[in-house]
Amino acid sequence: MNGEPVTLADGDASAWVGAVGAGGTFLLLIVIVWQLAATWRSRMLAARDQQYQELAGQYAQLLEDNVELHRRSLEELKQTREELARTRESVGSMEKMMREIE
Repeated sequence: MNGEPVTLADGDASAWVGAVGAGGTFLLLIVIVWQLAATWRSRMLAARDQQYQELAGQYAQLLEDNVELHRRSLEELKQTREELARTRESVGSMEKMMREIE
């Protein structure tokens, strides 16, 4: 091209250089895409872990609330039983009094 004779060896060398350059470029692009995918995946896993932690906190709070409600229910049931026992005693004494009156 510039007046020098082109030999077959020069053409082969530039073809190899081009092939190696193209291969290197594709390899670089593959590594970049791979790293982007790994970064995206790690962010997704971190977000999922955060959601699990929030759900675990909500579950713990609900469990505490449930235990408190159960405790209150047992207290109310105990009070109701005591009131029922007092009512039975009152009704029993009233029946006894009415029998004595007859």
